[in-house]
Amino acid sequence: MNGKEFIDHITGKYGDNIIKAEEILNNQVDIWIDKSAVRNICDYIFNDMKGRFVITSGTDYRQESDGNFLVAHVFSFTDDKLFVIVHSEVPENEIEIDSITPKVPAAGWAEREIYDILGIKFKDHPDPRRLIVADDWPEGVYPFRKDFPHDSFPEYCDRKPQLKEKPEGSVVFPLGPFYPTLEEPAYFRLFLEGERIVDCDYRGFYNHKGIEKLGDSALNYNQIPFLAERICGICGTAHSTAYCQAVEMVAEIEVPLRARYIRSIMGEFERIHSHLLWLGIAGHVVGFDTILMQVWRIREPIMWLSEKVTGNRKTYGMNIVGGVRRDIPKEMHSEILEIVDKLDKETMAVLDAISTDTPLLMRLENVGVLKNADAVKYAALGPTARGSGVAIDARIDHPYAAYDLVEFEKVVETGEDVLARTLVRIKEVFQAVSIIRQCIKSMPEGPLVAKIDKPIPPGKIGLSSTEAQRGEAHHYVITGEDNQPIRWKARAPTYQNLQAIPSIIFNETIADVPLDIASIDPCFSCTERMETVDIKTGEVKIYTKKELEKISRDRYKHK
Repeated sequence: MNGKEFIDHITGKYGDNIIKAEEILNNQVDIWIDKSAVRNICDYIFNDMKGRFVITSGTDYRQESDGNFLVAHVFSFTDDKLFVIVHSEVPENEIEIDSITPKVPAAGWAEREIYDILGIKFKDHPDPRRLIVADDWPEGVYPFRKDFPHDSFPEYCDRKPQLKEKPEGSVVFPLGPFYPTLEEPAYFRLFLEGERIVDCDYRGFYNHKGIEKLGDSALNYNQIPFLAERICGICGTAHSTAYCQAVEMVAEIEVPLRARYIRSIMGEFERIHSHLLWLGIAGHVVGFDTILMQVWRIREPIMWLSEKVTGNRKTYGMNIVGGVRRDIPKEMHSEILEIVDKLDKETMAVLDAISTDTPLLMRLENVGVLKNADAVKYAALGPTARGSGVAIDARIDHPYAAYDLVEFEKVVETGEDVLARTLVRIKEVFQAVSIIRQCIKSMPEGPLVAKIDKPIPPGKIGLSSTEAQRGEAHHYVITGEDNQPIRWKARAPTYQNLQAIPSIIFNETIADVPLDIASIDPCFSCTERMETVDIKTGEVKIYTKKELEKISRDRYKHK
């Protein structure tokens, strides 16, 4: 099914509700619909046509329209390499639209986020609590509206946290924000019956960095890639590549072939060091520190190589709109091949050791099960999805950089457990080595950056997906005047994968939960709050940032 065929099909069924529909290039369809039909149309695309949910974005579009906000639901048709965006305008004087979450559960967080940042209400949302703004954020203040400056700081509002009700007969077990086997701050409220998990609630986003707000209010098109890299310390290249490609698509900028190969090589450098980083941490979590020591030793030459190419071990600063800033010169090619050849052999030895270690397999098999249906339901991504038999990989489904010029296959396992997700990552290390070899062999001479001789046209909508190590990184851009976007929306893979955690840990014991959570390779935003439970009374107390600061200062101030 191509874009025109999709338009013919959807207008044939919902023509009365569709305002306009158009195909953008050959991989994107934009349809604009009456907001009253949004739930039915998205339900049909997701459940009947089997479109994969990608993200929902909200935009303050009042200056570009007759005082309306814009809600965009993005879907992907993997086999057809096609994106579909369902746009609905929401009037300022009637700022409500039907929630699609009852039909598309994976949209749950995105709709809650849009209410937090823009004030758009989603009718019949099953969990309308705050998501990304702090509990002490004042009511009626929406940070992504254009009349809210990016450097504003709202007044403190004394407000109780909105906690999920615990199931009857269960007890609350707070995991985090600091926990010995989790390498980053994360906070999960676990509901237990005995040792078994019966439900959970995740609280995060407490240190929201405002990256998207800066991107569509204070920075220009070629400053944003360096900010995009800082969305994630591990997946920086994936994010900056996705952003640049979204802009390049709408501006019809043809990136030089050499630059496309370099983007692929840097993406695979990043994949190797990330997967080996994760494998070492996973070994540490299960008490197998030999894995940690060995794989981090194997990983280190890739870090040196990245520094030699870019000047940095991480946060490479390679991408700009139109290409890349640095070359990988021919005199480095033999060194790159020598390093990845050695890494290939040493990683194979680790795989052999893991696959024959009975105690380790007992800790990984049939633990943290994510059923295939749940992976689809919550739009899980990357190794988390591929470990549950969901065959998605943006490098193949929506080819970018030079991935359509090299040979490789999706790495898919059907075990649905921690072991399956582990095997996907290890096998992808070998695959990354193969891709690097092919790129080095085939990379042509030529320029690194396209010549851009006309301004980026305003009012265009572009999007792009890249396959980061944790899964698909997706960027959505609406172009604007003055060399700046109107809206830049970035969706990191952990954003979707965390929504599958309740399914992964259901009926697990407490001892397995840290490993279950670690198995999705989560990237958490640091938290500033802590929950305590009084063991005598059972009273739950949430400390705010200000309260924690006061406790700390009072305790350690000089007498």
